[in-house]
Amino acid sequence: MTLNNDNEGFIGVLMLDTAFPRIVGDAGNIESYNAPARVKVVSGVGSIDVVRDGKLPTDVIKHFCSAAQDLEREGARIIVSTCGFLITAQDEIAQSVNVPVMVSSLSLFGGIKIALGTSSKVGILTASKRSLGKAALNAAGILDSDAVIMGLENYDIFRNIFLCDKYLQPNRLEANALENVVVEQSLRLVESAPDVGALIFECGNLPPYADAVRQSTGRPVFSIIDAANFLWSGTRLR
Repeated sequence: MTLNNDNEGFIGVLMLDTAFPRIVGDAGNIESYNAPARVKVVSGVGSIDVVRDGKLPTDVIKHFCSAAQDLEREGARIIVSTCGFLITAQDEIAQSVNVPVMVSSLSLFGGIKIALGTSSKVGILTASKRSLGKAALNAAGILDSDAVIMGLENYDIFRNIFLCDKYLQPNRLEANALENVVVEQSLRLVESAPDVGALIFECGNLPPYADAVRQSTGRPVFSIIDAANFLWSGTRLR
């Protein structure tokens, strides 16, 4: 892999086709990153198409690969995404371009687990626990014995914004109410498994609430925003 040194470039973000607002902190908001960022919407592919247990359809993967190639041509130095369930397409998307790709924060799991030591587990807060099955975990190299997983799909306020068809999605968010349910479920996670040493947000809509979860649980919290900033730090020119 070689990098184009002609200009600094930007962080490329593959975004699902959604209608809800992308507040600061959300992976789909360019102000969330520590570097210039550019979003590429993958038209016609929403959360209900991607938040699923198993490999994505070939045509859907091709759409993401094409969008990644567009971002690379435009000058992206790294590429991430707004949905951690794309982990099952990580290899195909990465092979389609010549810049570093990390489409899911679940790819951070191995390094975080090593950092915590063998006696600690890593918690995963996901948009949908029932959909985060073997295909996604295997793609990220995650062992069941190392992870504690909880989802947000049973909260109406979350499901009715992020886990529904685009035409049903609202044009405003109740950020305080969303923060409350994210914190509540994070606390349940660590209370159910006190040996959890850190949390990973699978969902790209959760990073706005990371500080509140850090404060309430006393654990480090990692997201796709951290993955993007990490990749960027290794590729930008100093």
